Amino acid sequence: MTTLQLPHPILPRTATDVAVVGGGPVGIFLAVLLAQAGVSVQVLEQRRERSEHSRAIGIHPPALAALTQAGVAKEMSSEGVQIRRGEARSSGRPVAAVDFSAASSEFPYVLTLPQLRTEAILEARLRELDPHALVRGAKVDSLHDDGSRVLLRGTTGFAGVPRPELAGVAQPGLAGEAQPGRPFETSARITVAADGARSPVRRLLGTSCRTRDLPDTYLMGDFADTTGDGPVGVLYLESGGIVESFPLPGGIRRWVAHTDTLLSGATAADLAALVAERTGVRPDPASNTMLSAFSVRTGLARDLVRGRTVLIGDAAHEVSPIGGQGMNLGWLDAAELAPIIVASLRGEDVGAALAAFGRNRRRAAVVASLQAQLNMVLGRPLAPRLLAARNAGLSRLFRIRAAGNLVARRFTMQ
Repeated sequence: MTTLQLPHPILPRTATDVAVVGGGPVGIFLAVLLAQAGVSVQVLEQRRERSEHSRAIGIHPPALAALTQAGVAKEMSSEGVQIRRGEARSSGRPVAAVDFSAASSEFPYVLTLPQLRTEAILEARLRELDPHALVRGAKVDSLHDDGSRVLLRGTTGFAGVPRPELAGVAQPGLAGEAQPGRPFETSARITVAADGARSPVRRLLGTSCRTRDLPDTYLMGDFADTTGDGPVGVLYLESGGIVESFPLPGGIRRWVAHTDTLLSGATAADLAALVAERTGVRPDPASNTMLSAFSVRTGLARDLVRGRTVLIGDAAHEVSPIGGQGMNLGWLDAAELAPIIVASLRGEDVGAALAAFGRNRRRAAVVASLQAQLNMVLGRPLAPRLLAARNAGLSRLFRIRAAGNLVARRFTMQ
């Protein structure tokens, strides 16, 4: 797996209004919203480099509306593939179709864009607002909340790097070569954890998280698109298990296949053969640019707010990747949280707003998780006779326009 080299890092500021732990798409999006509001924000990201591995790709209309607030939705929409139609097929025959344009007037599509580009666009926007807001290679090791501020201590992956607040001042000890383990301290009025499903900050807070491992496993990969389907998302409902197919920019198509077990040692040829066996379409293994086997786990933190620290994104709730809701949920968390933070920093009483935030976002996560689990149930292997009967029922249901519109809205998180 290759990685993208990023600019030489800097040390975190010693003090900031808001410290965001986690520099993925959710943490950076929140930082953009706060920086636009004039808030001093520091994003602490443990990874030194941004991975080129393409993970989340789907951006739903509510998230696009939120991204508009950050000034990036237009650029993302112009780069991504706008999927306005979805189709279900089985044994080479159509079963049902969904028109996503019926789900939203502002964004009548589901956008697909590799997470690498999504993160790059968000990061570029943040650096426009504050070139020193994002610090990579910064690992948070401890957290202390004294009731008025949160003190974060940790180490950077680099020694001999400058502090932005000391620009123009002689800083002894700058070594030039990166050396691990230089300590840092950052004091923040508010801390936000956007550091993933296995959140170190959540562990430091002692906040419990109810998790559940689901039996479903999948193999996915990106290949050159030879289907001729264009900007259409396709679900192949087959007795051996579902195969999902989504277009990506640059003539690429992502394939996701339900598997009986976790195929961690599978090759691109293995996935191509599996897709061909179930769908009749054979992707070219030589064109493969990403391959990943994954299992499914769900999780929900008991408390999203603990003192002066708030959990968002996967740190707060983990849902199945099937349906592409996780990253979108995190953005919606951030969009709801940002104005509460701004109000708090202005001295307003936000206790009731924070309590409502916790309830709202936990409820949204539960709904998303149930939707994803329903999608997975529909994608599990099924005996041919039962599959045929179910597909016939789905076909009749989708002939009812209201039913199709409802499915489109639920699929697009509306």
